[in-house]
Amino acid sequence: MTDLNNEFETGSESHMGHKPKASLLKRFTLFVLPLLVILGAAFGFVALGAFKPTPETKEEEGARTAPVLVASVQSRDVALKIQSQGEVRPRTEINIAMQVGGKIAYIAPSFVEGGQFKKGDILIRLETDDYDLRVTQAQANVAQAETVLTRELSEGQIARLDWEDLGEGDASPLTLREPQEAEARARLASAQALLDEAKLSQSRTVLRAPFDGRVLEQTVARGEFISPAQKLGRVYAIDIAEVKLPLTDADLSKLGIGIGFQATAANPGPAVEFSAEIAGVQQTWQGRIVRTNSGYDAATRVLYAYGAVENPYRLNSKNGAPFASGLFVNAEISGRDVNDALVIPRSALRGNDKVYVVNTDNTLTIRTVGVISSTRYEAVITSGAQIGEQVITSPVRGVAEGMKVEIADKNKPAATAVSTEN
Repeated sequence: MTDLNNEFETGSESHMGHKPKASLLKRFTLFVLPLLVILGAAFGFVALGAFKPTPETKEEEGARTAPVLVASVQSRDVALKIQSQGEVRPRTEINIAMQVGGKIAYIAPSFVEGGQFKKGDILIRLETDDYDLRVTQAQANVAQAETVLTRELSEGQIARLDWEDLGEGDASPLTLREPQEAEARARLASAQALLDEAKLSQSRTVLRAPFDGRVLEQTVARGEFISPAQKLGRVYAIDIAEVKLPLTDADLSKLGIGIGFQATAANPGPAVEFSAEIAGVQQTWQGRIVRTNSGYDAATRVLYAYGAVENPYRLNSKNGAPFASGLFVNAEISGRDVNDALVIPRSALRGNDKVYVVNTDNTLTIRTVGVISSTRYEAVITSGAQIGEQVITSPVRGVAEGMKVEIADKNKPAATAVSTEN
């Protein structure tokens, strides 16, 4: 028993001696080990930064210059041009009607839509039986009135002779049958007027063309009964064709004409060239501005001018096409002459009033110019550039005031000499 008790006490003391050692190990694991990990990570980060390779440095190249094409500002006398558009319309276009009514007996083969006719050609003829009877009746009335007048003249002559043989003093008009004679003359005049009216109505049963022209519309057929003034169709003359052209105030100043202009023999008006594409071929016709309206259009605020072409259907185009009604055409009107005007290529104009000028030190300057006229090929300016200055005609990328440019050789391919403008 004594030995067992001694062993028990010895084991108890040994067990109590290991307990403090386990507590210290646990504290080390919870506090010291994380701190060592953090310190190790910091050390590794610093070491990576210290051993990082130094990047190579490269000297920047000088700013690249943009290659451009240029043209010189020129001075010469120019004739201003004004561009406009409009539709060709005949000057004379009317409705066809007859002054009498009746049954249509004949319609000319040319009186169809698109048909052509000459002045005086018969277009429509009515049945004339009724009108022939009226003429015959009127002729009979005239013959009867002539007989009555002849009788009154004879009786008046007899009364005058009887008074000379038997009467004394002056005979009264009634005695000499002067009132009866006047009445007979009036009846004859009335009968003659009725005869003339019947013949006039008879002549109006035939409708003749009032001018050389073409048929735009036909609204009747043979055998149809019509009334006086009924619309039978619509025709137009082919002597003159006109185009209504809108003009602005700036256009009027270039033309040198004003509101209410009317062409005369002394001032025939500005020349105008009309153009249009017909069947894939470009056609041109020559004409003149013959008049302008007396006021501005309230809706569009423009003034309309009228360009005229004579004999439009006589193949006066360069390629033999008529100046047909309904054709939509472009118009180039010749304006006033400008002496010593500044001229640049149209490609040099940027927007409405900007140009890029190349200075003597090959830097770019943006200028604002005063433009008085421009076409597809050139622009006429009044200010903003001087004679001989170089203006850029090619596109430029990233335009900025003072940027360096290089004047390219025109003989080089465009791909190497011109960059694309933003």
